[in-house]
This record gives sequence, C-alpha cells and structure tokens, in this order.
Amino acid sequence: MVVWNSSDTGEPTFILRGFPGLEYIHTWLSIPFCLAYLVAFVGNIIILSVIWIESSLHQPMYYFLSILALTDLGMCLSTLPTMVSVLWLDAREIQASACFAQLFFIHTFTFLESSVLLAMAFDRFVAICCPLHYSTILTNSVIGKIGLTCLLRSMGLVLPTPLLLRRYHYCHVNNLSHAFCLHQDVLKLSCSDARINSIYGLCVIATIGVDSLFILLSYVLILNAVLGIASREEQLKALNTCVSHICVVLIFFVPVIGVSMIHRFGKHLSLTIHILMADIYLLLSPVLNPVVYSVRTRQIRLGILHNFGLARRL
Repeated sequence: MVVWNSSDTGEPTFILRGFPGLEYIHTWLSIPFCLAYLVAFVGNIIILSVIWIESSLHQPMYYFLSILALTDLGMCLSTLPTMVSVLWLDAREIQASACFAQLFFIHTFTFLESSVLLAMAFDRFVAICCPLHYSTILTNSVIGKIGLTCLLRSMGLVLPTPLLLRRYHYCHVNNLSHAFCLHQDVLKLSCSDARINSIYGLCVIATIGVDSLFILLSYVLILNAVLGIASREEQLKALNTCVSHICVVLIFFVPVIGVSMIHRFGKHLSLTIHILMADIYLLLSPVLNPVVYSVRTRQIRLGILHNFGLARRL
C-alpha cells in the first residue's frame, strides 16, 4: 500500500498489472501485442510515406489522412514502453509523474483522433456538397489551421486531468488494472474527494459524443446531396469516397464509447472485460486504419504498389 499526502517527501509508485492471473504467460501474450504494434507502425508509416512521395495525393483528403496516421503512431508510442516492460521484463512499477504523463498522451491522442475524424467528415461534406469550391475552401493554410486547432483542443481538454490527479491523496492499494495508465483507472485509487475529476471527465467524454453527432450530421447532409444526383452511377461513386472514412469512424468510436461506459457503469463486470476493452480501444484504430485505407482507397493502393514496384501486377 502506498500513501500520498502532504507529509510525503516522494511520489507514489503505481503497479501496472498487465493481465492479472495470467502473469505466467505474459511472454507468450506479448507476441500478438508486438505483432499488432508492428502492423500499426509499418502500416501508418507506409501511408505517410506514400502520401509524401506521390504528388497526386497532395490533396486535402490525404493531408487529413496523414494527420490521422500520425495520431495513430502517437497512440502506439504512448503505450508501447509500459506494455513491453510489463509483458517482457515484468517491470511493473511506474512512478506517478510518468503515469500521469502517459495518461495525458493516451487521452490527448484519443481526443485528437476524434477531432481529426470530424475534420475528415467536413472534408467529405465539402467535396460532395460543394465540389466547385472544394479547392478554395480547403486550402493548405486552412488545413494547417484545422490540424493545429485539433491538437490544441485535445491538449486543452486533457491537460487539467493530470494536474488535478497530482493534487489528490492516494491511500488505497496501488494496483492499476492495465499495462498502461488511464485516467479512470488512476482516479479510483484516490481517497480524496475526486468529484471534480469525475464530473470533468464526464464533460470531456461528452465532447467525443458531440464529435460523433456532428459526423452523423455531416453524413445526413452528404446523403441528402447524393440523393439529389440524377445518375445512379455518380451516386455510388460519391458514396464510395466516404466508405473508408465511415469504417474508421466505427472502428474508433465503438470501442471508445464502449470502454468509457464500462469504466463508468460496468464496475460489476469481470476485470478481464475491462482489460480487453481497453486494449481494443488503444490498438484497434492504429492497426486497422491503414489496412482500411490501403484496401478501400484506390489511390493509396496504387501508390503503395507503385512504390514497391508492383504496379504492373494490379
């Protein structure tokens, strides 16, 4: 047990549990996780490289995809060090300051991904509903400002949480539930009045819900515009440009909302379910996003094949 109060000269140490009850096979469990990280890193780096190299992909849609790939890489880098330490080295202790820093980056990249997906929905809305003004509305300057706004918004939303956590007293058993630090997981160890963090956390989570509603609204408007197109072939062509984005939206929002609800209202559920949902929430998007865009987006697929000298086989 570790206590953190005003008389303490040092900061507490938390214990990352990884997979409780399965410690004896942590090394084996590390194999699928390392493969997932490898796929995420390789996939997102390939997406970034192809967009960088292929001048035909220097368009707003692919610039936003680049930001999404960078966000996924950031998410992986936020969790990889402690995941490897726990599963490979059985080094499960983490200082409070490192834990707070990790949860800051994890949640910042989560909200950044939500913001980027909203920006990509706006991109699809402009491309389909205002095609003649697409290039004048989404200039490089505007895209840069949107990207910076997404980043500052995400950091601003998350920054108060680690600052508040530092002020709390921790006098419960210091075992965390995962192989990484999450805000809700650390908060439950506090013996201080943490209502501010709890209420603020709910408000912050609500912003993801607002993002999802705006994305839904954008697709209602897109669908309305598409139905106004006379040719069925043109309708399908317009909708096809949205399929990849719809897939990554579902891949992101379903696990995020699921893990938030489980943390808030599923305390009676098995710890295994909590751990599994958190791992899915952190790894599913970085792993599947580049796969979706590589398979569903012809320009990305052609760029990958061209840069690997396989274009003739397409």
